[in-house]
Amino acid sequence: MSTKQSRRSNRRHYRKATDPTVQPATEEDVSQLLNSSATEASTLKWASGRPNVARANNINWGALIWLGLIHVTVLAAPWTFTWSGLGLVFFLHWVCGGVGICLGYHRLLTHSSFKTQSWTRRMIATVGCLAGEGPPCLWVANHRLHHARSDQEGDPHSPHEGSFWSHAIWLAFKVGGKDGVEYLKKWAPDLYRDKFIRNLDYGFVPVNLALSGILFGLGYWIGGMTLALSWLVWAVGVRMVAVLHSTWLVNSASHMWGYRNYETKDDSRNNWWVALMTYGEGWHNNHHAHPTMAKHGHKWWEIDVTFITIRIMEKVGLAWDVIDYRNARHRKELEEKRAKK
Repeated sequence: MSTKQSRRSNRRHYRKATDPTVQPATEEDVSQLLNSSATEASTLKWASGRPNVARANNINWGALIWLGLIHVTVLAAPWTFTWSGLGLVFFLHWVCGGVGICLGYHRLLTHSSFKTQSWTRRMIATVGCLAGEGPPCLWVANHRLHHARSDQEGDPHSPHEGSFWSHAIWLAFKVGGKDGVEYLKKWAPDLYRDKFIRNLDYGFVPVNLALSGILFGLGYWIGGMTLALSWLVWAVGVRMVAVLHSTWLVNSASHMWGYRNYETKDDSRNNWWVALMTYGEGWHNNHHAHPTMAKHGHKWWEIDVTFITIRIMEKVGLAWDVIDYRNARHRKELEEKRAKK
């Protein structure tokens, strides 16, 4: 089959949300996968982890080129600095990283820690694309696989296979194998069935180019070419690199350094400085102990900005059914789940 025919075939598969040859998992199946035992996790189909994916014929060239371009852009930062550009870095770091990734990709789309309207869910998924970490279906599939095999054989990014591997190098290789559609249908079936979110696989680069064009245009209109270039380099390049490395630290540093409130099957840690950079995601041991819980900070000093944002959304009617085990109903559900094991 020619390359052109192969691309047509892939597009055709993506347009078909259900394929009778591949039975997608239900949300209940995904929940079981996230909380599977070590024995169950070792029998899961997809080969992942450094020994299985780090091969020359499995390089993810799209991710390598994308992440390389972002980091090269940062080299121009010393010659394009402006205070307004720095201000945009902080603001967009929270919007794209805090809301898009931590609240959206992670707590909403991956773990269903709360519910919201379909349009809000899709809007947050689109904002998550602007963080530069890839489209939502693949991000969620990889993260659910991580929970199923956390720090065991097959974890996509365990520090057991190298600290730099867990931080970034794992992104240079394809996790889902050759049949990416089947991988997404298994690990992110709920997202794959949503045509809008599924099509963000194609919209990921265009929405990032659109934001870059808007920032460049606004900068040029307000302050000419100097400000336009500053906003392009800082609000896009520097901001993306800051978001990428801060959230990547959850995969690396928060599995190596910190303290534990709970005994879990993995090496997850609560790391205060990662939590500060990631709006509460650094309370990682708490999260691995209770993956679906919306609140990651379980001690009074464990500040969780993302959970505060979810509570604000709840107050204005944008979120409901927020999972919090301090709530009597959710605590009872947790106890019932433990009793069944």
